[in-house]
Amino acid sequence: MLSQKRLKELLSYDPETGLFTWVMKRSNAVLSGAYAGSFNSEGYLSIMIDSKRYKAHRLAWLYVTGNWPKCQIDHINHNRSDNKWPNLRDATSLDNARNQSRYKVNKSGCTGVLWHKKDKRWQASIRVNGKLKHLGNFKEKEKAIKVRLLAQKEYGFHVNHGAAA
Repeated sequence: MLSQKRLKELLSYDPETGLFTWVMKRSNAVLSGAYAGSFNSEGYLSIMIDSKRYKAHRLAWLYVTGNWPKCQIDHINHNRSDNKWPNLRDATSLDNARNQSRYKVNKSGCTGVLWHKKDKRWQASIRVNGKLKHLGNFKEKEKAIKVRLLAQKEYGFHVNHGAAA
């Protein structure tokens, strides 16, 4: 397994920009100081080291702390390509799920709030421990959003949960 020592022999990481650069020349095509990595289809930066591909956000954790993350690395601002140190946190899958972006198809502007055509009301709900909890139906969208945001706080969701990516 890759160690912090080996990582630092090969790469330099800037916590303020989140970028990795090669410490030494890798080939005629990759010079010392060149940015490392390429983006995969999911939008994560990955870097090949010693014939193994690593996600850059996990390498950043190893680089700064000296340890591999215990769980998942959550990009707090939902931007998978933003590997700045203040934007990363070691999070359980539950904590990571409680900091998801709002779905693109969301029309209310708030995760867990939708227009119920039959009742002609705004419906608020939240998923907690795998179970959907109904929070109520409301004439005003703002009331449904307020109830949903209060529930997010009550159940320990991240303040960025439901923000646009």
